[in-house]
Amino acid sequence: MKKIGLILMCVCVALPGFSQQEFDDSYIDLDTTEIAMCDTVEEAMTDSIDNAIVYPESMEANLNDLLTNWYMQQYAVVDESCLLNSVNVDYSDSVYMRKLSQLPTAIEMPYNSVVRRYIDMYVQKRRALVENLLGLSAYYMPIFEEALEREGLPLELKYLPIIESALRPDATSRAGAAGLWQFMVRTGKSMGLEVNSLVDERRDPIKSSAMAARYLKDLYGIYHDWALAIASYNCGPGNVSKAIRRSGGKTDYWEIYPYLPRETRGYVPAFIAVNYVMNYYGDHNICPVLTRRPLLTDTVQVTRRVHLKQIADVLQIPIEQIRSLNPQYRRDIIPGNIRPYALILPSQQVFAYIEAQDAIFAYEQELTAQRLSVEPAGIDPGTMVYHKVRKGETLSGIARKYGVSVSNLRSWNNLRKNSYLRIGQRLAVSSKGAVSKGSSSSASSSTSVTASGKYHTVRKGESLWTISQKYKGVSAEDIKQLNNLKGNDIRPGQKLKIPTA
Repeated sequence: MKKIGLILMCVCVALPGFSQQEFDDSYIDLDTTEIAMCDTVEEAMTDSIDNAIVYPESMEANLNDLLTNWYMQQYAVVDESCLLNSVNVDYSDSVYMRKLSQLPTAIEMPYNSVVRRYIDMYVQKRRALVENLLGLSAYYMPIFEEALEREGLPLELKYLPIIESALRPDATSRAGAAGLWQFMVRTGKSMGLEVNSLVDERRDPIKSSAMAARYLKDLYGIYHDWALAIASYNCGPGNVSKAIRRSGGKTDYWEIYPYLPRETRGYVPAFIAVNYVMNYYGDHNICPVLTRRPLLTDTVQVTRRVHLKQIADVLQIPIEQIRSLNPQYRRDIIPGNIRPYALILPSQQVFAYIEAQDAIFAYEQELTAQRLSVEPAGIDPGTMVYHKVRKGETLSGIARKYGVSVSNLRSWNNLRKNSYLRIGQRLAVSSKGAVSKGSSSSASSSTSVTASGKYHTVRKGESLWTISQKYKGVSAEDIKQLNNLKGNDIRPGQKLKIPTA
């Protein structure tokens, strides 16, 4: 286990970011000989506070990224009259203490030297960042407040995403935490957020805020102290509990401070500093980026697979706008064919979307095209086609999918009437005669074209499904309906009309 002495830690200042991640196990070992150089533990801790400043990764946020945010580009207005007097004003420690004490918060906001360092960083070196954060707050803060209010939590927690992500839903830390609230994949999934190749709900402002509020409530339920709950949001309750044990059972954040991971020692001070700055920015002549008008939005449910470009082009709205409102769709695809997904649109576009759904789904379908089944080239006649049973599938459902009868499936697979299907079981779904989709000669030899349309003569071993695979854009159900077939049974020599694709 790596141990860092007080004096050594004082001269080693690192700059990793704040996020929910795995931390090293380093802490201040009060049993090391270096402690003899300080009169008391309290003096040692004060010395460490003054020197071990770890700034959040959000402070490194590229200002250009914020300025290219679609919302900021469309609605941001800079107050030129304010910029004329945009010079920082420093205050004494007593003024900072008084101002913090006057904040209407349920969470304690004490002042010390490390809090002062974070305040100075925001009001001096990162003034432009604060100006833009104030502009973005007009959109995001109501979302955070609603989620916190729903769980009965202090509303000042709404400023945590400023530390975590600088209010960028697409932010990803070096450790892999993502979204406004910077959830790691494991934490996000454990809280019920969906994370896969197409959807990352850690980036969904509404869902991630709801989960963050629940998570913070759970953490507070462990410690019944907001400073400890906030610290554990950053490094995990295991590390906070470990710090409490190493301190001899103390449960005050500032008393266990030396025993916390380095990245977490500054997390609560940064939270206090952000609360100060977001309330007293005017006292430091920081000019907030104003908004011409709030962006009013509404939500619709998408039940089919669709690309954001299809929506943008048909509704004639910028795709960047849809992306900024729906950052959870990683590749611009909403997989609504799997389950209903939420789509946020400007309020005035919601009715237009509902009216134009058919046109949207029909527009540039190749953007979301998926082949449900593909017959490999070069399959010889007589090759059997197999299906792997999935959870929830039934014999009748599989028979309908491949255009065969249940009795044939039973016969080909030696199944009795009381046989049960197993997940992963391999079933033969056609008899001999499965022909490659790419074998044009086999298809043409059994196909005839007349004035009334295209016909296929059924060969021995063929099923509706294997026949449909020979004709592009045609399904077994299409053939069944066109020929008024009540079941899936067909016979060799039978002529079937083939739908025009």
